[in-house]
Amino acid sequence: MAEDAQKNIGTWYIDPDAEDRMADGHAPIWRHLIDLILERDLTDKSVLDFGCNQGGLLRHLYAIRPFRKALGIDIAETSIAKAETLKGNLPIQHQVGGRLDGWSEEFDLALSHEVIYLVPDIDAHAADIWRALKSGGVYYAVTGCHTDNPLWPKWRELVANRTNTVVQDRSITDYGRAFEKAGFDVSARKLEYDGFIPFVADGWTPDFADALNYYTQTKIVFRLVKR
Repeated sequence: MAEDAQKNIGTWYIDPDAEDRMADGHAPIWRHLIDLILERDLTDKSVLDFGCNQGGLLRHLYAIRPFRKALGIDIAETSIAKAETLKGNLPIQHQVGGRLDGWSEEFDLALSHEVIYLVPDIDAHAADIWRALKSGGVYYAVTGCHTDNPLWPKWRELVANRTNTVVQDRSITDYGRAFEKAGFDVSARKLEYDGFIPFVADGWTPDFADALNYYTQTKIVFRLVKR
């Protein structure tokens, strides 16, 4: 992110209770994502979670594939404080912010889940992650928030009304071009979540059919390898 990088906030959701519930809702998706990661043995690896919120993804990852150390970074100050209280004695460090200043060729693996659509300058973000990764390091960036999502016009309004963040309008191709330009070998797949999806009456997809399509067809996992 460049000089117009998104400023620090307290929580992602305007409603702090919704922030706490978000981790429970994401947990099955995180476990599915972890199963898709091709790097199986992380015992001697360093991991970055960009946009970690309350740190749940890193805690899930450590429980399934223990790593040597990790950094979780997020612009939400209250969420980072919560992540610190929840990490226990895990080898995880948390940091408030949206830049990776001071982290150069540090990480073997980077993750982000539904974060890149909020980044004001995707080219600067791609360059930031590239610098932070070791040679051959891999970045898994997951999002269903793109202009190829048929629900996007409605979701833009929901994000504006429910959260403290500002969305960006980008296509799947826009993301691919930005990361390729930064020096990544770019590939992607559909998330294709294969678990049962709960019905949530006032959720992001009040039409249940849309929810089923979103988690199986719309949500994308980029695999970005540093050249």
